[in-house]
Amino acid sequence: MSIRERLFLEVDATARSHGISRFNRVICVLIIVAVMLAVLETEQSIAEAYHQFFRSLEWMLFGIFLVEYGLRVYVAPVNPQFSGRYGRLKYVFSVWSIIDLLALLPFLLTAFNSTAFYLRLARLLRILRVSKLGRFTKAWALLWLAIVKRRYELMLSGMVALLLLLVSSTFLYLFEAAEQPESFGSIPRALWWSVATLTTVGYGDVTPLSAAGRFFAGITAVAGIGLVAMPTGILAAAFSDAFQAQENTEV
Repeated sequence: MSIRERLFLEVDATARSHGISRFNRVICVLIIVAVMLAVLETEQSIAEAYHQFFRSLEWMLFGIFLVEYGLRVYVAPVNPQFSGRYGRLKYVFSVWSIIDLLALLPFLLTAFNSTAFYLRLARLLRILRVSKLGRFTKAWALLWLAIVKRRYELMLSGMVALLLLLVSSTFLYLFEAAEQPESFGSIPRALWWSVATLTTVGYGDVTPLSAAGRFFAGITAVAGIGLVAMPTGILAAAFSDAFQAQENTEV
């Protein structure tokens, strides 16, 4: 086995039928470190106190990711998908290669402009690149299979949710519009209260004042418990069935 083939097994996420290499595990950790740096730098006191440390670490990470991208381009022809005379060029313009390249862009932009925060968070997309196989892919595939198999039940629960939102908004509009026109002066305005209540969030920024409004609010709050539990139970059961079927197939 040549050096390039050995590097391919470590660098390319598609080289292994399951799991990810130690190299890609390290890259995942470094991506998370880079994102955490971006998060910490939003705290002005920390950013000012450790400005030089952050800049040095950013450039070090940029160098590592640049070398990593170069290695991916170097080993690309080993992959049958990118073999041939123009294999490397084909790889450079592939979707995942473009994501890898775009992940380097925030380093260059934030070196001169520290406001490109969202670009720096976009580095998390690269975790999909380096860990898209193995148990991650199987889990996503099983989740997607569960959603597809229970799509009609999920659609039904969604329709029930929309119906409850509409009914609760309508009744609160009828009961509270006269006393609270700013909050319940129309059904769309009352919809905010319905969403917060039925999802069991309950911000408390808008509350009914009349006796009838409070009575119906109580009914809506109780209904919200079942509303949240219904799709959750459907997905949990479907995912369990899909996982069990996968286990039986492997055995």
